[in-house]
Amino acid sequence: MKILVPVKRVIDYNVKVRVKSDGTGVDLANVKMSMNPFDEIAIEEAIRLKEAGKADEIIAVSIGVKQAQETLRTALAMGADRAILVIAADDVHQDIEPLAVAKILKAIADEEQPGLVLAGKQAIDNDMNATGQMLAALLGWSQATFVSELEVDGDSATVTREVDGGLQTIKVKMPAIVTVDLRLNEPRYASLPNIMKAKKKQLDEKTAADYGVDVTPRLTIVSTTEPETRKAGVMVESVEELVAKLKDAGAV
Repeated sequence: MKILVPVKRVIDYNVKVRVKSDGTGVDLANVKMSMNPFDEIAIEEAIRLKEAGKADEIIAVSIGVKQAQETLRTALAMGADRAILVIAADDVHQDIEPLAVAKILKAIADEEQPGLVLAGKQAIDNDMNATGQMLAALLGWSQATFVSELEVDGDSATVTREVDGGLQTIKVKMPAIVTVDLRLNEPRYASLPNIMKAKKKQLDEKTAADYGVDVTPRLTIVSTTEPETRKAGVMVESVEELVAKLKDAGAV
């Protein structure tokens, strides 16, 4: 069984995001970029399935700018077998929208015929949480989202997914789309020997046009603003004073 894992290049989660002074977007100048954390979890789970003898090949895919090569090399160093980079933009500020990404992934899935697509539940830059669901609809495959446990058994997979009311366990037929949540696993660090080996692994470059997909944005960002600064707290000397202040603020 092949496993397809989409990975995205995003601002590193340790970096404090800065908004451009003109409010047109996020400032990416001299900012550290890395793999989307949810996608790292997806890569790790794919590797564990291969180590358990339930997968033969792991293919990492990234769609975006040429610089996403670095992200794919990280996936290869972790344990992916080969990678596909689909160059769909020249400007690092252009975000490829979920529907376009899903269409490209569908074309790749049609070519590669994976038994499982493991993806992060969302990217931490736009928080869209839509690509996996759109891909499942385009392919007509089973889907399981927000997965915190995964067990593949033959032509089906049993997953535990996180929902508002707690946990839900479902069984889906393969091939399937699975989007992973934080509690699924702890991604490994790539060792130095594996980082060196990753440089020699196959990385194919394609374009969105190769798959006949138009990536022209359908959405326009009107403005980007910093979140409101948290106001300073107020000390009170009694419960009565606290209740009075809460009433004044309309909280009670």
